[in-house]
Parts: sequence; C-alpha cells; structure tokens
Amino acid sequence: MSNAEILDHFAKLALACVEREFPYQPAHVIRDAADVHRPRGLHPAFYGCYDWHSAVHGHWLLAHALKRNPGGLLAVPIRAALEKNLQDENLRAEAKYLAQHAGFERPYGWAWLLKLAGELEEWDDIDARRWRAHMQPLVEIIEARYLDWLPKQTYPIRSGVHTNTAFGLGFALDYAISAKKLKLKNLIVERSMGYYGEDRNYPAAWEPGGNDFLSPCLVEADLMRRVLPDFRRWFEAFLPEIPTSLLLPAAVSDRSDGQLAHLDGLNLSRAWCFYNLARAVPDNGVFLEAAAKHLTVSLEQVSSGSYAGEHWLATFAAYALACAFDGATSTPTSRRRAA
Repeated sequence: MSNAEILDHFAKLALACVEREFPYQPAHVIRDAADVHRPRGLHPAFYGCYDWHSAVHGHWLLAHALKRNPGGLLAVPIRAALEKNLQDENLRAEAKYLAQHAGFERPYGWAWLLKLAGELEEWDDIDARRWRAHMQPLVEIIEARYLDWLPKQTYPIRSGVHTNTAFGLGFALDYAISAKKLKLKNLIVERSMGYYGEDRNYPAAWEPGGNDFLSPCLVEADLMRRVLPDFRRWFEAFLPEIPTSLLLPAAVSDRSDGQLAHLDGLNLSRAWCFYNLARAVPDNGVFLEAAAKHLTVSLEQVSSGSYAGEHWLATFAAYALACAFDGATSTPTSRRRAA
C-alpha cells in the first residue's frame, strides 16, 4: 500500500472510535451524585476512543491524515467528524473542565492536545484554521497547566505509561517552539536539564516493563536531542552500550488484554524514537535497523480485531511513519554500539 492508503486505513480505525461513546474509561473524580455524567456530557469533543487522551490523539490522526491526503477516499467523513466535534461550544466545555480539574490527563493528554493544536496550526486549510481558533481556550489552559505544574514537579516520573515526564515534555516543547511560547519553552528546557542532564549509564537492559507503551530510556533521549546543543556528549554517557533487548521488538501474548496490548504501542513508540535518534547521530545503522524492525512488526498488529488496541494504536503507527519519512532535527552524536 502507498503511504496515503496506509493513512486512510489508520483514519478508518480512528473514525470508528472518535464518535463511539462506549466503552469508556473516565478519569473523573466523582464528588457527589450530581457529578455523575455520561462521557459525552463531560467531554462533548473528546468522548470517544475509550478515554480522553485517545480521543484527542484520534483527532490528531484524522487531521494528520486529511492534511496529507485531502483528496482521499475518507476525506469527506474525516472532515465531517472533525467539524462535528471541534465546535467552539464543545471545546469551551472541554476548557472549562480542564480549568476545574487541575491534574486531569497530566501530562500525556496535555501533550497530545498540544500536538493536535500544532497539527492544525501548520495546515493551510480554512476549516483547520477555524478548528484551531476553537481550540484556543483549551490550549491556553494546557499552557497554564504546564507553567504551574513543572516548577512543583521535583522529580521526573520515569514510567513507561501515561505519567512519563519526558514524553509529556517532548511534544510540549515542539509546540512551544513552533508557537513561539518562549516562557513555556525556557521552562521545559530548564526542567529537562534538571531532570535528565546528569543521567549516566541508564539501565536499559531492564526494559521493557510488562505494560509499557513508552520506553523510558528512548523517550528521554528523544526529549534531550531536542534540548541539548551537544547531544552527543550526553548520549554517550547516558547509554554507552545498547542492550539487545532494546533493539528487539517486545512480544505481545494477548491483544485482547488492554495492558498487554500496550506492548504493541511500545514497539511503535520505540520505532519513532529510533528514527529520530538515527538522524541525531552520524552512524545510524543500528538505529535505522531497529526502527524498521519495530515498525514492520507493529504495523501488522494495528488492526488486531480487538478494541483494546484498535482505539489507539493507529495514532502511534501514523506518528512512527511520520518520523520515518519526515524526520526530526537534532544535533548529531557519535556512533553507538550494540551490547
């Protein structure tokens, strides 16, 4: 299949989810009986895809696919879905909810929300400009949340799931740079250096964890390539040798189990990190080989037939393909060797 056909396939999965209200897992604190609502009542824009963050990045996937292939077979239903959900009234309700729930979706959902805003911002399309304008109150809330949270987050969270600090900072930094948000950019760079600047001899052989969908090692490196002018020096100390376990795709034993299905996402996120790091080092054969291996294995599993993976994996696959073909800017580093 061509890249356009692959994106259409991914978009078809997202279209089947972004307006599917149930099943849904709300990260919602119920204070009293009056605080019980159905998903669409809480989140009129992002009520599908099982949870809020998956709905957000499902919309990123739809925008990404439509921008890349505006004349595709799914262009009309994609545009209609985005038009329906990204209404001004809906997004103001989302902004109000985020304003009232300070820790909601921190930082994973925040990061994907800024990724969606950036995708729309960089798209010369009349509808996209209107949707981006509708998003502005919600974007402002997320920006304020980052500025309030980071000074208080004393230590980084190095998990392989939603709470991972490095992942949350990477997308936010991309947004801050493209949107010229200097205060946010400077704070992210400062905190990234404080969290990770002195990291040495990372125990990458301990990965993966049993329910990881992010590699703590690789997402940290992917953040620091954005931050450091001399990424080479830091990376050589951080990961002097690459264990074989980091280069081989993780095995998934049961794709109907949502936690075990995370490992398909791990393979895809590893792929995008390896592609980004391959461009950050002059001798990138090891990284490119690992990236291609992870991507090839994982693309076959995006349509598993189980909603546990199908409600979100297409986004990770689309982003991995974007990193493979579009690339990322970074400072070159020296050659790495596999252990």
